[in-house]
Amino acid sequence: MSGDRTFHIVEAVVDRGEDIGATVRRHWPDAFKEQAVAATLAPGVNVSAIARQMGISPSQLFGWRRLALAKGRVVERNDAASLSSEMPARSAPLVEIVLGTIVVRVPADIGEADLRRVIRAVRAA
Repeated sequence: MSGDRTFHIVEAVVDRGEDIGATVRRHWPDAFKEQAVAATLAPGVNVSAIARQMGISPSQLFGWRRLALAKGRVVERNDAASLSSEMPARSAPLVEIVLGTIVVRVPADIGEADLRRVIRAVRAA
């Protein structure tokens, strides 16, 4: 700063160049949006990974998903409920009993009384 306490104004002008234009917004077809949102509704999926695979921003896909859920176009499935309904429940190991041409499969932890009833029913049939 000079001794007479004046100041200087410096003006900076950014030259965008002639070949750089305004940013063009992309418009995605509704079918693409629906496909992307549908892919995010499967249980256990990573929405960000799906967005990267489809070549879009994760925040864009989250926005489409939020909008579709708000408008009632899709219904979000509860992960715990859908997993239990889609995947078979784990059970005890099975025991196979061959009675002639019939194979009976029962859980290994079946009680003796229940096993006797099953065998009697198979033999009676």
